[in-house]
Amino acid sequence: MKQQVLKALANPPRIFYVPYSLAVLNFVIQFLVFIVIYVCGLLFFNIEIQPLFFLLSVICVHMLLAVYSRVDPQIGQIISSRLNLLKYKIPRRLTV
Repeated sequence: MKQQVLKALANPPRIFYVPYSLAVLNFVIQFLVFIVIYVCGLLFFNIEIQPLFFLLSVICVHMLLAVYSRVDPQIGQIISSRLNLLKYKIPRRLTV
C-alpha cells in the first residue's frame, strides 16, 4: 500500500507530459486572454482575431510547461500550494 501512495505522489497525473493542474490552468488563462483580446478587437478596432493564434499560443506554452515539468515534476503541487496560501491571506514572505 505504501508503494502505491508514494508512486501517486511522485508521479502526478499528466496531460501530454504536463501535470494536470498546470495544463488546465494554462488552458483557462489562455482562453480568457483570447476572449478579452477577441472582444476588444471587435468592439474597439473592428477587426476579427483568428482563433488559430490562440491555438498556437496554447501549444507553445504547453510545450514550455512540458519541458519545465520534466526538470521539476512537482511544479503543479508547488503552484497550487502557493495559491492556497495566498487564498487564505498568509503573509507574502511565507509564500516565496
